[in-house]
This record gives sequence, C-alpha cells and structure tokens, in this order.
Amino acid sequence: LLAHKLTARIKDLERNGTWPWVRPDGKTQVTMEYKESDGAVEPIRVHTVVISVHHAPDVPLQHIQKELMEKVVKEVIPEKYLDESTIYHLLPSEKFVEGGPKSDAGLTGRKIIVDTYGGWGAHGGGAFSGKDPSKVDRSAAYAARWVAKSLVKAGLCRRVLIQLSYAIGLSHPLAISVFHYGTSDRSEEELLEIVQKNFDLRLGAIIRELDLKRPIYQKTACYGHFGREEFTWEIPKKLVY
Repeated sequence: LLAHKLTARIKDLERNGTWPWVRPDGKTQVTMEYKESDGAVEPIRVHTVVISVHHAPDVPLQHIQKELMEKVVKEVIPEKYLDESTIYHLLPSEKFVEGGPKSDAGLTGRKIIVDTYGGWGAHGGGAFSGKDPSKVDRSAAYAARWVAKSLVKAGLCRRVLIQLSYAIGLSHPLAISVFHYGTSDRSEEELLEIVQKNFDLRLGAIIRELDLKRPIYQKTACYGHFGREEFTWEIPKKLVY
C-alpha cells in the first residue's frame, strides 16, 4: 500500500504542475519490517525505500532526490515507521531519461503481485486487468478479499487467507478454504461455516453483490486493486453467526 501511495503522490505532483520534469515511467518499492503477534503480523518500521522516477534530461540528480524525500517520502509514509536506520535509494541509477516500452519491454498482462498483496497473500495466477467480471480470475479474487475483510472486521480473526476454486461450467466453487494462522478463537471449520452462511460465492452472485458490471475498472489500472475503499469489495459485510 505504501508503494502504491508513493506512486500516486508522484503522479499528483506531475498533474498539478509542481513537477513539470516528471515523465510517465517509474517504480516504487517499500521493504517493511514486521513482528509476529499470535499468528498475525504487525508493521514495525520501514527498512528500505526505493523510488525511480522517469525525468527530463536537464534535471540535476540532487534536486530530484531532495524533492522525492521532502514531497513524496515524508508526505506519504507515516513518521512512526521511519527512523535513522531506514535506507533510501532515490533514483539509484542516477539517471532515468529513457523510459516506457522503448527501454523496458516484456510485460504480459499486469504485474499481478503488485496489483494485489505484494507477495504477502496467495494469488491464483491470473491477471485481473483486461478481463470482464465474468472471469473468476478477477471477480472471485475480489470476493475472497471481501470475505477476508468481513471476517477480520467482525473480530472473528486477526489474519485470514481465503482460497476459492472454480471450474468452467460449474456455478458453485469446487472448494472453499479458510486459514486463520491461529489468530481466531474459533476453528477454521467454524469460520468456513460462517463464510458459507453469509456469502453466496457463485460467480453471478458475486457480480450482483459487488455490483461489478459498472464502469469502474479504469481506476484499477494503477495503484492496486486492494486497500482502496472506493471499491465495493473493500467494504466489509455485516456477518450473521
């Protein structure tokens, strides 16, 4: 989420004219340190920040680095996560004038891990972008997120992984799995029963419940699909149990 917010901040500074020297390409990466707490993980501090920004050729490196630190890093990352040991790699290549497909080709679909959980959560392997809601690669991933957030919001667990499996031509999931990492007073079987009682995970029902036929997908083309409350799958459902 922090990496996406850094990217969004850079784009805002370009759009409002503050940084006329910014070009379309770029990359952000944030390495966090976590502590384990009874199966859940809690962020402690930012270990490393990497920002590479595509820029006009006549902008000094020192100016770019200072601007990135003052107007991006310090504005986006909460102060409590930064300390004297945090490592910053701001434009580590020292120059980023050539960008886009001309200098870096080879992407297929979208970067699915960047679009989702940054490696923390499981991924079914299918890209989201470019697919309409009739594809479970997209809609069922949103549903799994919705279920997980609802369970945590209800206080039934602190951390949870929801796995859904589908087959072509069959409306119901082949399998639903719940893993709570020891963060719940209830068994995983009990949580599964709650999920089955509260959620209809057939594809058509998911599309209807999350209102996925609306023209909302352009917004998902950048800054990730999760952690943004403008999307219906980010709004927890009130559970009955």
